[in-house]
This record gives sequence, C-alpha cells and structure tokens, in this order.
Amino acid sequence: MYEPIRTKSVHTSAGDADFPHRSREDELDIQLAGHLAALLAVTDELGLAAMGDRIAGQVARLRSAPPARHAGRSDASPAALHRRAHALAGRALVVAASRADTAVAILAAEAMDAHAEALSATAAPTALVGAP
Repeated sequence: MYEPIRTKSVHTSAGDADFPHRSREDELDIQLAGHLAALLAVTDELGLAAMGDRIAGQVARLRSAPPARHAGRSDASPAALHRRAHALAGRALVVAASRADTAVAILAAEAMDAHAEALSATAAPTALVGAP
C-alpha cells in the first residue's frame, strides 16, 4: 500500500553535512567587523578622521585586510549621522563585550560618548546675545 522512502531526508542532522562550519567566535568576529565597518562609513562621512583611523585599524585586525573607506556622501543631517553612529557603536559594544574584545569595547564606548556629546551639543539651545 505504501512505498518505502528511497531518498535521504532533508531533515538530517547538521553533523552529517559536507560543508565547513564556523565557530561562534568566527561568527562574532564577522558580526563585529560588519558593525565596525558600518560605523566607519558614518564616521568618515562626519569627517572624524582620527576616530575613523582607529576604527579602520580594528576592522583590519578582525578581517585581516584593510577596510574600504567611505567615499560618498549622503543627504543626511549631521544630527541624523550622529544618531546612526551612536546606535552602530552601541551594537559594536554589545558584540565586543560578548566576545571579550576589550580594545573594541573601549573604542565603541568612546565612540558612543563622542556621538552622544555631539548630539547634546546640537540639541542645546543657543543663547542670543542681548536677549533677556
């Protein structure tokens, strides 16, 4: 009545696969390098060369190759770019803490502080000279 299954199931265990697997550390390295590369693009767009060079050094260390530097400009405002950079630095900080990469964690925390300070400076109302 029923014919037996003659082909292998698609639900075989991953241990039977014939392709290489990456370790958790390798996956975290890839993820961290991606967050840092995105942060580098925004940092370059903001014109922060010193911080960009430090980020590029960490990306090069993680990828074993120098990163491509951002050449184009977007129409985003500086405040929007600082918000984006702050969020990307936060993501990098979380991954760096997860993989216990102290150098990147410190760099990401410094980047978060710098972008938060820039945001608060642009949001602070300026006092008019001679205004009551």
